[in-house]
Amino acid sequence: MTIHAEHPFTGDAPSDEVRRLRARLGGVVTLWTTGGDDTRAGLTVSSVMVARGDEGRVLALVDPLSDFAEEFLRNRRAVVHLLRWSHREVAEVFAGLAPAPGGPFRVEAFEEGPHGPRLLSAGTWAAVELEDTAEVGWSTLVTTRIVELHVDDETDPLVHRRGRYRRAAEVDPPLGE
Repeated sequence: MTIHAEHPFTGDAPSDEVRRLRARLGGVVTLWTTGGDDTRAGLTVSSVMVARGDEGRVLALVDPLSDFAEEFLRNRRAVVHLLRWSHREVAEVFAGLAPAPGGPFRVEAFEEGPHGPRLLSAGTWAAVELEDTAEVGWSTLVTTRIVELHVDDETDPLVHRRGRYRRAAEVDPPLGE
């Protein structure tokens, strides 16, 4: 795991307009986990999309050089967790932006499952299986099929925009305000 010297999403350099655009779009923060026992890996991902159909799909852009990508491409199963405001430290650790003495899976309680470690404090999560990959820019686009889904009332989702974690209400105030 690498702790970055600078924040990877602020993109203040004029030469990286694409990074600056991506930072302004923002998105709900997810944690993707895979593997078991000795092969566990995880990654914070905010470039995520859900597609409806006879079988739901989750698409995401992941870092192809991450431990998560290597393990996920090998075993083809993962758990996708929607993170809450209270999960800021988890998001930082799995993004490689904060230290995790003893490893990232010690930051919170996880339960081993057939698709990977499941973050017990995450109310909404999906077990997914890899369907397809494509190289897109400097990322790998993964298309997954949802095989198990638990949706909870999310009252305080963690959002990432312009290099900072924010409460959803800061980004999208309730209607009528």
